Amino acid sequence: MHKVEIPQFIRDRALLSHGRETLFETLDMSKTAHVIVDLQNGFVAEGAPIEVPVAREIIPNVNAISAAVREAGGINAFLRYTHDPEERLSWDVFFRNYLSPERFEDQKAAFTRGAEMHALYPELDVAEEDLIFDKTRFSGMIPGTCEMDAALKARGIETMIITGTLTNCCCESTARDAMQMGYNVIFVTDGNATLSDLEHNATLLSMNAIFADLKTAEEVVAIARAAGSVATAAE
Repeated sequence: MHKVEIPQFIRDRALLSHGRETLFETLDMSKTAHVIVDLQNGFVAEGAPIEVPVAREIIPNVNAISAAVREAGGINAFLRYTHDPEERLSWDVFFRNYLSPERFEDQKAAFTRGAEMHALYPELDVAEEDLIFDKTRFSGMIPGTCEMDAALKARGIETMIITGTLTNCCCESTARDAMQMGYNVIFVTDGNATLSDLEHNATLLSMNAIFADLKTAEEVVAIARAAGSVATAAE
């Protein structure tokens, strides 16, 4: 698991900005989605094309959140990074300028629909009622490249709990865009994974100061269970 280190001056800056230490102490789970970013074989499995070893370590935390959210009446939405040669919004700038030809071929083979590496990691807790969305960008929020935003808005979702990989790429991109598109964002410190503690913490600094409320998996599970108990008592 990543060693989380957030300097006090960042915490102080967040407190000055937000006026309080934590943004979301309670949640309406009927308006909450747990967004699980790219926990696919291609990132999680041993020997994967873009292997993130810590991603295997966060699976129990991710599953605990999924179970708590599902039980409390929230939504779990799984994102899959996808190469789609027929998409209408071509991303040639990335494939042409940011990847070597060899790297592009590796990613294309791994993340094309139907490939083993494209599939969700088998140890994930995925239920029949959960949602699965393919995305062709790092962020799952870009219109024309992923259907998640429209689907969540149609269900009245206002808050996203974000877990997955890579912390500093697809998870961060999705979180930043989600906040700017009108969602409350909770970023799970021990539910996201990347290639080093340094990169993980760099993202957490920006999330804490500007874009999201940072919480541990244990804290998120507790909030979801409390919200579920309140909803049950009100019935």
